[in-house]
Amino acid sequence: METDENSHPLKGTSAPMETNELINTVTALFEGDKGLLAMDESTATCNKRFEEVGIPQTEEYRRKYRELIVTAPGLGKCISGAILYDETIYQSTKDGVLFTDKLKQAGIIPGIKVDEGTTDLAGFPGEKITRGLDGLKERLAKYYELGARFAKWRAVITINAVIPTKGCIEANMHALARYAALCQEAGIVPIVEPEVLMDGSHDLKRCFDVTANVQHILFDQLFDQNVNLQALILKPNMVLPGLSSPKQASIDKVAEATVTCLLQSVPAAVPGVAFLSGGQSAELATAHLNAMHVKYKGKLPWALTFSFARAIQQPALEIWKGEDENVEKAQQMLVHRASLDNAARRGEY
Repeated sequence: METDENSHPLKGTSAPMETNELINTVTALFEGDKGLLAMDESTATCNKRFEEVGIPQTEEYRRKYRELIVTAPGLGKCISGAILYDETIYQSTKDGVLFTDKLKQAGIIPGIKVDEGTTDLAGFPGEKITRGLDGLKERLAKYYELGARFAKWRAVITINAVIPTKGCIEANMHALARYAALCQEAGIVPIVEPEVLMDGSHDLKRCFDVTANVQHILFDQLFDQNVNLQALILKPNMVLPGLSSPKQASIDKVAEATVTCLLQSVPAAVPGVAFLSGGQSAELATAHLNAMHVKYKGKLPWALTFSFARAIQQPALEIWKGEDENVEKAQQMLVHRASLDNAARRGEY
């Protein structure tokens, strides 16, 4: 069969140099039983979490907390990549070592959150669109120079009786696809994060149907925008009933629904899936990932790992409380939680 030179990159017979670099990055991010640490909370979100445990909400305390994370002994044995926030990628340890350099020394690839949050989607009451495409090409070039080799963009999909609408899903998935194309052009692996939120009273089937629809539209858009599926990472929600649903689901049911949804929606060309925790407790997020590996290990076309934020960080944050004397214990808890997620990737949690 002849190959059209102008066809989609997946249809080509040889990969250009930059594609090889991207695929090497993806391979390193899914190495062994490691996963990703999302430490990309916005200033407002970080301050809110500090306030909950009585930590001063200042730039210096945010820096000290991020230093606690990036200098945690043994973190590189559990974590292959860390997603940073714009403030964090410029910050250094108290000894003047850039956080990006500290991560690299630990064998952890630095990544960067590049979306600029959500805003109301005009014409669609109750629905959101993610901002950040304007000027993204230039920002990605700057982040590449600073050492970032992968990036993240989050789209937010809310479920209630009448939403999400087709218009909202298509607008958000188109933005994710344009972001992904710009990342690959810049030599940066895109993490595409279409998050169907847990908020609401919907049941497991409703979450399944919405998540499958969102992922189908996402991959249609990625294909239309000439994004190389072999050089990206999907960061989806697990398929869960709404937080206020009277019908909650067992760990095995969630694992089965989540993997079945992926099998129906995600092309085999995608190298890996890194789940968000999405507001689940640390224990539950890990248990769900573990159940997927127990039931499906060796039977899936893509690797399954974690890209957790609170589910790894929160127990450590509650120990630290902003106090220098608690740093060591907080670091031990951080690495402990990450190591439990490693065990879940092996189906041994």
